[in-house]
Amino acid sequence: MTTSTTTMNPHPRHAFEDFAPGQVREFGGRRVDKDEGLAFAAAYDPQPLHLDEAAAEASVLGGLSVSGWHTCAMVMRMMCDAYLLDSTSQGSPGIDKLRWLKPVRPGDTLRVRMTVLQTRVSQSRPQIGLVLSAWEVFNQHEEAVMSMEGWGMFGRRQPVAP
Repeated sequence: MTTSTTTMNPHPRHAFEDFAPGQVREFGGRRVDKDEGLAFAAAYDPQPLHLDEAAAEASVLGGLSVSGWHTCAMVMRMMCDAYLLDSTSQGSPGIDKLRWLKPVRPGDTLRVRMTVLQTRVSQSRPQIGLVLSAWEVFNQHEEAVMSMEGWGMFGRRQPVAP
């Protein structure tokens, strides 16, 4: 597992101005660990289809799968490692769309394609830019397993008075 420092970079590489509509970034390559998936499910999503192989086989998923929320957490980590930790990120007001398209199984390898859909400067906080992105998550078979869409808030490289 990759680890990163929690100290913000005083000279981040990615700022609002670095996101343009139509821009695509691909990153990831994270292998889904069975023990990690079981631990996450036990703590946060203790449904039998995420914890018990026999129950999972009998479910509509046809086998053990990690929680969709665990998939979201893994994608968040990949986003942090790919660009957020070296950016002017100011967080997010939320995710507008989230879909779990196929089960994510232990042993899968996930990668992410992020497409910038829209950018705009905040009217109430002009020192912040808003970036609407779509993220598609694929397994090692190039099957889409999750999609989400939401806004990120990034500081502008050229400061603007509030």
